[in-house]
Amino acid sequence: MSKLVKEGIVVSDKMDKTVVVEFETLIEHPKFHKHIKKRKRFKVHDEKNEARVGDTVKFASCRPISKDKHFRLIEITKKYKGLGDRNDTTV
Repeated sequence: MSKLVKEGIVVSDKMDKTVVVEFETLIEHPKFHKHIKKRKRFKVHDEKNEARVGDTVKFASCRPISKDKHFRLIEITKKYKGLGDRNDTTV
């Protein structure tokens, strides 16, 4: 069985050893020929808790780890460079 490899952006990292990754693709409407963004969210197993919100990651299909997790993190391709710590409350 070949492994399905995808790349997406981490949208949530609140669970232990799990991140939610959003995968986005463009499809063309069959009748109106307009391009539409189609988004799908996957729960991905992150063994070392390395990925953070905003990171671009590569993940692959694997055996079912839990009810919803069927993907494993391969690598973090691009780290998110935001405005600092998101838990920082000082203004």
